[in-house]
Amino acid sequence: MKSVLLLFLYIFITFFAQSQTSLAERLGYSKDAKLLIIHADDLAVSHSENQASFKALKDGSVNSVSVMVPCPWLTEVAEYAKANPNHDIGLHLTLSSEWEWNKWGPAAPRNEVNSLVDANGYFYNNCNDFAKNAKPEEIERELRAQIEKAKAMGIEFTHFDTHMRCLFSNPTTFALYVKMGREYNVPVKVSRNMITGFAGQLPDTSRLIFIDRSITASPSDYEKGMHAFYENALKTLQPGVNELVIHTAYNDLEMQGLTVNHPNWGAAWRQADYDFFTSKKCKKILKQEGIQLITWREIGKLLK
Repeated sequence: MKSVLLLFLYIFITFFAQSQTSLAERLGYSKDAKLLIIHADDLAVSHSENQASFKALKDGSVNSVSVMVPCPWLTEVAEYAKANPNHDIGLHLTLSSEWEWNKWGPAAPRNEVNSLVDANGYFYNNCNDFAKNAKPEEIERELRAQIEKAKAMGIEFTHFDTHMRCLFSNPTTFALYVKMGREYNVPVKVSRNMITGFAGQLPDTSRLIFIDRSITASPSDYEKGMHAFYENALKTLQPGVNELVIHTAYNDLEMQGLTVNHPNWGAAWRQADYDFFTSKKCKKILKQEGIQLITWREIGKLLK
C-alpha cells in the first residue's frame, strides 16, 4: 500500500509540474534554457574555506555561497557581505557538527536547546542522532537564533539551505525549514525529488519554489576524479533550474587539521573543487554548452 501511495504522489507531482509554467519561464528564460547556480557551501567553517570561496566568487565561476552561522569564522563572512552588497549568500542552517576535532554548538543559549546537543554541548555529528533527540520547539528556537544573528551582523541573506540536509530528516523538521523561509520571505533550497519520501505528511508547499534538480558529487565520484565528474555534469546538464553544490577551500594545514580522519569532503576534495571552478576550462565548458548562470537572489524576487 505504501509503495502505491508513493507512486501516486510521484505521478501527481510530475503531472502537476508539467502542467504549470516552469520556473525557468517564471524567471524570464525559455523553457529549454539550461540554468545553473554554482553554489559553494560551508563558509565560516574556516579561514581557508572563506578565502578560497571569496576568490572563486571573484575570479572563478562560483556565483553563490552559504554560511554556517555557528562556526568560528562568521565575522569574516559578515565583513565580506557588507563589502559586497550584490552578493548571493544564503544561510546554511546548521544542526550537526561532523568533524572529529573542530566542533561547534548552537547559536541559542545551550540550556534552551538541550535536545540538540551531546554531553559536551556540541551538535551531534550526524543527522540521525539529531532527528532522534531534537525537540521541534528547540529546533525552531535554534533556527531563529542563527537567522537573527546573521541579520544582526549585517548579512543580507538571499536564501536558506541546510547543512548535511538534517532538516530533511522527517516531515516535522522539513515543515520547520519551510516555515522559516515563509517568515523571512526567502526561498529555501528544495527540489521535488527531495520530498518524495514524505507521502501524505507534507506541510503546505504552495509558496515553495522548487528548483528542478540539485547536483553534488559523492565519495565514489571523488575517487574517480573530480574534474571528470564536473565536466560530465556540465556537459550533460538538463534544461531547467539546476544547482551544483560544491565546497571550495585550500588543501592547507588549517583544512587538513579541521578534516582529519575525514577524507570525504576533506581538504584535498575541497581543493579539487576550487581548482576546477576557478579554471579556464570550466568557463569554456559553460560557454560551449550554452549554460546560463543564475542566483538565488534572482529566484527570491519571485517571492517579492
